[in-house]
Amino acid sequence: MRRLLMILLLAPGPVLAAPESWALHGQATIIEQYHPAFRSAYRGPNSLDPGSRGDETVTAALYGGMRPWDGGEAWADGEIDQGFGLSDTLGVAGFTNGEGSKVGRAEPYFRLHRLFFRQTFSLGGDGVDIASAPNQLGAMRSADDLVVTLGKFSATDIFDTNQYAHDPSQDFLNWAIMDAGAFDYAADAWGYSYGGTGEWTVDDWSFRAGLFDMSRIPNGTELVRGFGQYQLNAEIERRFQLAGRDGKIKFLGWMSRAAMGSYKNALALAARPADISLVRRPASRPGGSVNIEQAVSDDLGFFLRASLADGSKESYEFTDIDRSVSAGLSWKGGDWGRKDDTLGLALEDAALSRSGLNFLAAGGFGILVGDGRLLHAGDEAIMEAYYNAALAGAFAVTLDYQFIANPAYNADRGPLSVLGLRLHTQF
Repeated sequence: MRRLLMILLLAPGPVLAAPESWALHGQATIIEQYHPAFRSAYRGPNSLDPGSRGDETVTAALYGGMRPWDGGEAWADGEIDQGFGLSDTLGVAGFTNGEGSKVGRAEPYFRLHRLFFRQTFSLGGDGVDIASAPNQLGAMRSADDLVVTLGKFSATDIFDTNQYAHDPSQDFLNWAIMDAGAFDYAADAWGYSYGGTGEWTVDDWSFRAGLFDMSRIPNGTELVRGFGQYQLNAEIERRFQLAGRDGKIKFLGWMSRAAMGSYKNALALAARPADISLVRRPASRPGGSVNIEQAVSDDLGFFLRASLADGSKESYEFTDIDRSVSAGLSWKGGDWGRKDDTLGLALEDAALSRSGLNFLAAGGFGILVGDGRLLHAGDEAIMEAYYNAALAGAFAVTLDYQFIANPAYNADRGPLSVLGLRLHTQF
């Protein structure tokens, strides 16, 4: 630690070659999803509609950034949203549309999702080219560095990233595949929070830590200010080569501190249906995950995530998953003469704790799930396949298919097939 402090004090600043002084990027994504009717023995307020149904989401965003001085970046991201996830984004723990927020509206509305500052300190090493991208100014900087980010952004901008499964505008759409399913990251209902992070990269290692505001109430639209309710995150990343191909492994841990309910306490109440809001008290909920990505060839990549969270208490921000494992392949189209196309295939299995299942059986409701009762429970199993075809210019079209067994952990409903069409452009 003493050596690191001396380097920071004595370093002249990041190694930059003709860095971008400002940038403006944009994207627009339209997603249409449809599912045919499926078997449903019963349903409740949080259930997926068992009839044939289609819904659409539209997002359009601008990302504006500037460099006030060497190593510094300031970014503001505004987004216009419109539309609804299937059944108002309810009824499946591993929800089907990663571009669909929990706040659906028929009319377009504007949100300032990100407003943050980033400072990069050079710690030496070879120069690394950083490509211009949304929320990243192009530059050359040292391989070893310390990056501090402060403001409003998403915890998943920094933590649990994966090059093969993390961007629902271009790769997998399912929530439990694009992120670790049990990673109940601090966020408002749109997925963003106020906070700060530090990232230290040296040689083949990176170490990250962050502090974020939690919502005022679970799955809420308003954040607590001043870290009255908060989440601490820490991640270790190791980069390596396997059979001459690049790979990474990340270990992530988190601890949420907020007024949250215990399933045991909710079930102890005489009231039915079970109501967890009656037993919310200040408590901590820990969790952790492992995240692997590995190139198999120039065009083929493999990923795997496994995550686990404290299942004695309610999920607070993301979705109703206590244990999740996902794995898949991402295959670029160079082998069939379409180098900018991508074919993806992934499998995911999600589970809720026994006390969580008992809570649902007693008529309780989670963030996304709750059929009013639960007579026969099972893991929620998901398969997703997509083909993303690059078109002229910066346009792409994607065909997506998802198969979901035991939606909302309910073996009396489903299985469910979801067909998707995604149109995307960016600059």
